Amino acid sequence: MSQEAAAAVLDAESLDALRALCDLAPLPALDDLSTSRAREVLADVDVLITGWGCPPLDERVLEAAPRLRAVVHTAGSVRGHVTNACWERGIEVSSAAAANAVPVAEYTLAMILLSGKHVLERARDYRASQRRTWLGTPRSVGNYRRTIGILSASLVGRRVVELLRPHDVDVVLHDPYVTDADAAELGVERVELAELFARCDTVSVHTPLLPATRGLVGRALIESMPADAVLINTSRGAVVDQEALTDALLAGRIRAVLDVTDPEILPPEHPLWRCENALITPHLAGSEGNEWRRLADHAVAETAHWASGAGFRHPVRRERLAFLA
Repeated sequence: MSQEAAAAVLDAESLDALRALCDLAPLPALDDLSTSRAREVLADVDVLITGWGCPPLDERVLEAAPRLRAVVHTAGSVRGHVTNACWERGIEVSSAAAANAVPVAEYTLAMILLSGKHVLERARDYRASQRRTWLGTPRSVGNYRRTIGILSASLVGRRVVELLRPHDVDVVLHDPYVTDADAAELGVERVELAELFARCDTVSVHTPLLPATRGLVGRALIESMPADAVLINTSRGAVVDQEALTDALLAGRIRAVLDVTDPEILPPEHPLWRCENALITPHLAGSEGNEWRRLADHAVAETAHWASGAGFRHPVRRERLAFLA
């Protein structure tokens, strides 16, 4: 992983926990697998702990790592570094995607509830007027019996559904791979994509960015959303037609909470920056700060479980890659 990722995720306590499980290669972490030091380390490695910035584990790297049998990733997606050569070698792979889903789901729940109460807009108006007119609050404000739409029963999407259960809201789901029986088990109603957008007060996007999902949330879906509905995106910016979303926001038809955009950092002149009905955050929903410790704890637990001979609790399956971020 990169030196920055190692410093952020693997604190001294986490490193000590790993040392108690195995012979840990001396630091610093490897961020270039072509160096002579990397080749020396790889020659004796059974397990690689990887993270953000890990170079591809291609055939050349694997030739230098004849003993490598497992990869424990301290982040979500393994697409950037686990190659076909790894699968062909039979290397087992674990990901912290489930651990990283926790703060994303918490952020999403918070934004669903805050946007339902129009907190940001009302706080802005309160600062300007310094007057409270609570009995004049319109019926469109509040979270009681709102309809929340979840786009994709991903790890994050499922976690959001769980977090919404104690609240007095109706939850509907669109995921082409979820059956009515699956939806019933989740405690949600399964609907088609068009109905999700036309019916929901809030739509939360949790679809991974794949060739089939690029631009999935297009102009027709955005224009079908009810007036004052909220679009929340914590997935990837390119899943949404950003031009169509910008048009709807500039027209004042809907609101949005965007933790991701396309590109990741919008140019200074982009009109989304000027939309008072859009909250744009700097891709902060995922693990940050003390939440990195959860990723490290996950890596320690997975390493211990694998070393015991029981395999991984959170394995990544090659046949599922087409559906994963």
